[in-house]
Amino acid sequence: MVTETVTNSFLQRLIGAAALDVAIYEEVEADPSAMGQAFTIVVLSSLAAGFGASGLNGASIANIGFISIVALIAWAAWALITFEIGARLMPEPQTRVDLGQLMRTIGFAATPGLLRVLGAIPGVTIPAFAITAIWMLATMIVAVRQALDYTSTARAVAVCLLGWLLAGAMAVALGLVFGPTLS
Repeated sequence: MVTETVTNSFLQRLIGAAALDVAIYEEVEADPSAMGQAFTIVVLSSLAAGFGASGLNGASIANIGFISIVALIAWAAWALITFEIGARLMPEPQTRVDLGQLMRTIGFAATPGLLRVLGAIPGVTIPAFAITAIWMLATMIVAVRQALDYTSTARAVAVCLLGWLLAGAMAVALGLVFGPTLS
């Protein structure tokens, strides 16, 4: 008997990732060909942050570009910090993960970040960024729990919160040191 594996479309994966669907995260973790999709989500989410932030400080190309790059660096820092904490410092006995598996799952966890583009609407910037940040934290927790094969959601929460705080501090420091001046 031949077993057929059905994979979801990219759009189905986006919706499932945003909806915290554990099965989608397991599918993406097991699918090495999903790395391109995960990378696309991260890049688009970073660009959405750049465009969305224009609701606060104007839509100059320099500001959009800078904020997009900082968002991308912050995501990469969060991903790598999470890998180090989750796989090396706080693994459970059954934790077996490679960097690719984790990058694919947490790449899809960036899906809610696509909505940061709504921040370009005056008066919506701060709520859009706050809601998507919390939503991305929730998707990251699911992604980390699945990729690191944790049985404890509390452990995934601790790993993600610690990584989020460290990456956020780094993004703020980059913004303060190298960012455009606000008038």
